[in-house]
Amino acid sequence: MQEQLIIRDKAVPGKRGRLLIFIVAYNAEKTIESVLQRIPEHLQDLYEVEVLIIDDSSQDDTFRRSELIGRAKKISFNLTVLYNPVNQGYGGNQKIGFHYALKQDFDWVALVHGDGQYAPECLPELVDVLASGQADVVFGSRMIEKRSALKGGMPLYKYAGNKTLTTFQNWMLGSKLSEFHSGYRLYAIDALRKIPFQKNSNDFHFDTEIIIQLIFAKLRIKELHIPTFYGDEICHVNGMKYAWDVFKATLLAKVQPFHICYDPKFDCKPLEEQSKESLSESLYYDALLSEKVPAGSRILFVGRGVERLRERLEEDGYIISTISTDIFKEEVGEVNSYDYIFLLDDSGIAQNPEEVIAKLAEISRLSPGLKICITVANVGFIANRLLLFFGRFSYARRGIVNLNAFHFFTLRSVKKMFTQNGFTIKKVVGLPVPYSALFSSKGAISALTSLHRGLIFMRKSLFSFQFVLFVSPPTSLEYLLASAVEFSIKKSETIEDEHRS
Repeated sequence: MQEQLIIRDKAVPGKRGRLLIFIVAYNAEKTIESVLQRIPEHLQDLYEVEVLIIDDSSQDDTFRRSELIGRAKKISFNLTVLYNPVNQGYGGNQKIGFHYALKQDFDWVALVHGDGQYAPECLPELVDVLASGQADVVFGSRMIEKRSALKGGMPLYKYAGNKTLTTFQNWMLGSKLSEFHSGYRLYAIDALRKIPFQKNSNDFHFDTEIIIQLIFAKLRIKELHIPTFYGDEICHVNGMKYAWDVFKATLLAKVQPFHICYDPKFDCKPLEEQSKESLSESLYYDALLSEKVPAGSRILFVGRGVERLRERLEEDGYIISTISTDIFKEEVGEVNSYDYIFLLDDSGIAQNPEEVIAKLAEISRLSPGLKICITVANVGFIANRLLLFFGRFSYARRGIVNLNAFHFFTLRSVKKMFTQNGFTIKKVVGLPVPYSALFSSKGAISALTSLHRGLIFMRKSLFSFQFVLFVSPPTSLEYLLASAVEFSIKKSETIEDEHRS
């Protein structure tokens, strides 16, 4: 269906910006007029204000009542009333309103509920925080002042559930919000442009998912106290289902750094942070220590990743050189001057393993003492097996099953690939999940890592998140011939010396 939105004029001279007050409404005919009349009129002295009501296919006269209010000019603001012919759900209705705000080029959008639960009287103070640039998003919180929500009529079971879920979410996401579950929210339009809110649920936990996106996108969130009011409005939220949906969404977001249960709606970190990410740099370092790489070894890094690992090795006295991320695009020449070649977090193995191995064999043909260290993701990791068992095999931006990978490896297949091409596998180290990306507690990280290493010891192919392989290049016929010639010359000289004596 072709969009028929009318683009209104830009901001009026002398005003500070354009504000959309977006009211989500469902069966709100008894309260909608009161909500509209409670919007402070002096807002229009500060901003160019429009009120948008979207009736989400109500079964009462919400739309008719709202439309008549606008026609009778009972409020001084411009009022637009829309009706969804099919119920879109609480989250789906928000998506439509935010899309409207984006297309109409507003500066800010304030989300208000049509049942009157959130006080419109607080709008001037909340909008001012956005308009003054103090934050990208403002939440009205009922939990900042202790027990004020209970005094305002919030049922005890809702209060306890709110506090419990918020505590869990703060712990999982590293945030410090007083409340995740207030529906009183104001967004800068530029903030909405930076997150894929269109991918979120149409259900009530849309509110949780958009907070997670804001946190991941490093946007500034500020909370202000609002009064709590519970009247005789009908609650349309299934509490147990909502709690379960919130728990699942938060847990799914938390494991995104592992790229195991990838969800594109949470893929909204700034690009500069994504480019710096490496899941296992500290674990790689531990693997190198287990190999006892001699101090002062000359190491050639293929690729620009794992920067902190390279810096740490340089600090420890290793001599580091680096070439481009694609081993085929740069002339490497012979590698007699290096003791090790490192291909860590390299997509070449997952994309073109045969070509990479052939190139490694070529450049190391005269260096049988060279050691090559390669990291390979383990598609046989127990989490992947369980996901596949339940019918899930989703690609991720990075990680084991990533968008750049055309080949996946188990321990058996990666060993076979190297040995069939003449390489000798000296050592395989299984790496655990990088729990430092999941927890901030050093005790929890240490305990889980130790437990995981024990499981890897019992069965490396099942419990390794990644493999670190140390291999030696194949002994080439060219090298064997050159060695035979060299040793023959030396022996001939020895015989000649003996004959002269």
